[in-house]
Amino acid sequence: MSTIDGLPPLRDVIARHDLRAKKQLGQNFLLDLNLTAKIARAAGDLAGCDVIEVGPGPGGLTRGLLAEGARHVLAIEKDARALPALAEIASAYPGRLTVIHGDALEIDPLAHLTPPIRIVANLPYNVGTELLIRWLTPAAWPPFWQSLTLMFQKEVAERIVAQPGGKAYGRLAVLAQWRAEARIVMTLPPEAFVPAPKVHSAVVHLTALPEPRYPADPAVLSRVVAAGFNQRRKMLRAALKGLHPDIEALLVAAGISPTARAEEIGLERFCALARGLAAAPR
Repeated sequence: MSTIDGLPPLRDVIARHDLRAKKQLGQNFLLDLNLTAKIARAAGDLAGCDVIEVGPGPGGLTRGLLAEGARHVLAIEKDARALPALAEIASAYPGRLTVIHGDALEIDPLAHLTPPIRIVANLPYNVGTELLIRWLTPAAWPPFWQSLTLMFQKEVAERIVAQPGGKAYGRLAVLAQWRAEARIVMTLPPEAFVPAPKVHSAVVHLTALPEPRYPADPAVLSRVVAAGFNQRRKMLRAALKGLHPDIEALLVAAGISPTARAEEIGLERFCALARGLAAAPR
């Protein structure tokens, strides 16, 4: 599909604005508007929703989101070279696209948005995981967003949806699955992008749960999971010994064998251990 909205094909846009992807910005552009529209549809019915997009580049996904009926798109773009191309899209969709030039790690988008809010992005590789963790760990839950539909390197996507027992299972899986329903909805080969990355990519859709699956203090759970997976080859009684002097008893009380390793422990048991630690006298 070369066009979905009367605007030029993305290859023409890139050539006209000299938008060659920059490695230092983590840029890999998706030029097939069939695929960008498919990603937009994976986010669900966007009518009546405001959407945050990070790293729109030449605007392929931006156009997909608007064509699929998003009420308003807030696009945050660090690369000033992309701003004229995005301005052309804004002109084609009057009042429905706001572009902010800046770093998504430093911008609070909420002043520009009206709920319900969804986040849909082909995230730059160099900030994708950090942004996801921020969105999953707000000060209060439920968060400001209803869902996240995000493209990552396939390896990262598999870590988000991983189950206990495998090497992909770790802190990111626990963090994501504690508060959200996560699933991979699409995979893309390297040749779908310009320039082609060395890895496959995948789109993950995360839907915020009304409340976490199991009760736990977020800060305590984060400490437990970080300590366990930072030394994942160690038995938990050794990996977690710095958290409490009687960690073995707390592990047993949570239904966890002290000789188990972090990758063997499911979310419910991690939450039980976090509750036990929070309540344990020092």
